[in-house]
Amino acid sequence: MPRRWQLGEERDMRVDRRHEDGGRIVLRPVGDLDIATAAVVQDALDAALDLPDTVELVVDLAEVPFLDSTGVAALLRGAAEAVGRGARFRVVDPQPVVARVLRITGVDSLVGLAPRHRNPSAVDPDAPAA
Repeated sequence: MPRRWQLGEERDMRVDRRHEDGGRIVLRPVGDLDIATAAVVQDALDAALDLPDTVELVVDLAEVPFLDSTGVAALLRGAAEAVGRGARFRVVDPQPVVARVLRITGVDSLVGLAPRHRNPSAVDPDAPAA
Protein backbone atom coordinates (compact mmCIF):
# COMPACT_ATOMS: atom_id res chain seq x y z
CA MET A 1 0.00 0.00 0.00
CA PRO A 2 1.47 3.41 -0.94
CA ARG A 3 2.30 5.74 1.91
CA ARG A 4 0.21 8.90 2.02
CA TRP A 5 1.79 12.28 2.60
CA GLN A 6 0.50 14.32 5.53
CA LEU A 7 0.95 18.00 6.27
CA GLY A 8 4.11 18.57 8.26
CA GLU A 9 5.79 15.40 7.04
CA GLU A 10 9.24 16.00 5.60
CA ARG A 11 9.83 14.83 2.06
CA ASP A 12 13.01 14.70 0.07
CA MET A 13 14.07 17.57 -2.12
CA ARG A 14 17.56 17.88 -3.50
CA VAL A 15 18.84 20.89 -5.39
CA ASP A 16 21.96 20.33 -7.46
CA ARG A 17 24.04 23.41 -8.29
CA ARG A 18 26.39 23.84 -11.23
CA HIS A 19 28.60 26.85 -11.88
CA GLU A 20 29.21 27.73 -15.52
CA ASP A 21 31.40 30.28 -17.25
CA GLY A 22 30.28 33.89 -17.29
CA GLY A 23 28.62 33.89 -13.88
CA ARG A 24 25.81 31.52 -14.79
CA ILE A 25 24.55 29.22 -12.06
CA VAL A 26 22.21 26.34 -12.86
CA LEU A 27 20.04 24.96 -10.08
CA ARG A 28 18.31 21.63 -10.64
CA PRO A 29 15.71 20.74 -8.02
CA VAL A 30 14.83 17.05 -7.84
CA GLY A 31 11.42 16.17 -6.40
CA ASP A 32 8.03 17.77 -5.87
CA LEU A 33 8.20 21.53 -5.39
CA ASP A 34 5.42 22.21 -2.92
CA ILE A 35 4.65 23.40 0.60
CA ALA A 36 6.83 20.69 2.13
CA THR A 37 9.90 21.44 0.01
CA ALA A 38 9.70 25.06 -1.20
CA ALA A 39 11.98 26.28 1.61
CA VAL A 40 14.78 24.00 0.37
CA VAL A 41 14.52 25.51 -3.12
CA GLN A 42 14.25 29.04 -1.70
CA ASP A 43 17.42 28.49 0.33
CA ALA A 44 19.24 27.25 -2.79
CA LEU A 45 18.06 30.29 -4.77
CA ASP A 46 19.18 32.66 -2.02
CA ALA A 47 22.58 30.95 -1.70
CA ALA A 48 23.16 31.15 -5.46
CA LEU A 49 22.19 34.82 -5.55
CA ASP A 50 24.47 35.57 -2.60
CA LEU A 51 27.51 34.54 -4.65
CA PRO A 52 29.25 37.73 -5.81
CA ASP A 53 29.78 36.64 -9.42
CA THR A 54 26.20 35.51 -10.21
CA VAL A 55 25.07 37.11 -13.47
CA GLU A 56 22.40 34.60 -14.45
CA LEU A 57 20.43 32.07 -12.43
CA VAL A 58 18.85 29.21 -14.38
CA VAL A 59 16.42 26.84 -12.67
CA ASP A 60 16.17 23.53 -14.52
CA LEU A 61 12.81 21.95 -13.65
CA ALA A 62 13.29 18.72 -15.62
CA GLU A 63 13.22 16.63 -12.43
CA VAL A 64 10.26 18.40 -10.79
CA PRO A 65 7.11 16.34 -11.45
CA PHE A 66 4.78 18.52 -9.35
CA LEU A 67 4.53 22.24 -8.56
CA ASP A 68 2.02 23.88 -6.23
CA SER A 69 1.34 27.53 -5.39
CA THR A 70 4.08 27.54 -2.73
CA GLY A 71 6.58 26.38 -5.34
CA VAL A 72 5.35 29.02 -7.77
CA ALA A 73 5.81 31.64 -5.04
CA ALA A 74 9.38 30.46 -4.38
CA LEU A 75 10.23 30.80 -8.08
CA LEU A 76 8.62 34.26 -8.24
CA ARG A 77 10.54 35.39 -5.18
CA GLY A 78 13.76 34.09 -6.69
CA ALA A 79 13.07 35.90 -9.97
CA ALA A 80 12.31 39.17 -8.18
CA GLU A 81 15.40 38.85 -6.01
CA ALA A 82 17.59 38.13 -9.05
CA VAL A 83 16.28 41.17 -10.91
CA GLY A 84 16.77 43.30 -7.80
CA ARG A 85 20.40 42.24 -7.72
CA GLY A 86 20.95 42.85 -11.43
CA ALA A 87 21.00 39.18 -12.45
CA ARG A 88 18.95 37.39 -15.09
CA PHE A 89 16.58 34.61 -14.00
CA ARG A 90 14.93 31.93 -16.05
CA VAL A 91 13.24 28.59 -15.71
CA VAL A 92 14.02 25.88 -18.27
CA ASP A 93 12.86 22.39 -19.23
CA PRO A 94 9.77 21.97 -17.05
CA GLN A 95 7.78 18.77 -17.30
CA PRO A 96 4.44 19.32 -19.11
CA VAL A 97 2.30 19.50 -15.96
CA VAL A 98 4.71 21.98 -14.34
CA ALA A 99 4.83 24.12 -17.50
CA ARG A 100 1.04 24.14 -17.52
CA VAL A 101 0.90 25.36 -13.90
CA LEU A 102 3.31 28.17 -14.77
CA ARG A 103 1.24 29.11 -17.84
CA ILE A 104 -2.22 29.00 -16.26
CA THR A 105 -1.05 31.01 -13.24
CA GLY A 106 0.37 33.60 -15.63
CA VAL A 107 3.87 33.54 -14.19
CA ASP A 108 5.61 31.83 -17.12
CA SER A 109 6.95 35.10 -18.55
CA LEU A 110 7.82 36.42 -15.07
CA VAL A 111 10.13 33.47 -14.43
CA GLY A 112 11.64 33.65 -17.91
CA LEU A 113 10.02 30.51 -19.29
CA ALA A 114 10.23 30.66 -23.07
CA PRO A 115 6.89 30.32 -24.85
CA ARG A 116 6.28 26.85 -26.15
CA HIS A 117 6.45 26.27 -29.87
CA ARG A 118 3.11 25.33 -31.31
CA ASN A 119 2.50 23.07 -34.25
CA PRO A 120 -0.65 24.44 -35.90
CA SER A 121 -1.69 20.98 -37.04
CA ALA A 122 -1.37 19.48 -33.54
CA VAL A 123 -4.23 19.31 -31.08
CA ASP A 124 -3.64 21.67 -28.13
CA PRO A 125 -4.78 19.98 -24.88
CA ASP A 126 -4.94 23.41 -23.17
CA ALA A 127 -7.22 24.97 -25.77
CA PRO A 128 -10.81 25.61 -24.72
CA ALA A 129 -13.42 23.31 -26.20
CA ALA A 130 -15.22 24.71 -29.22
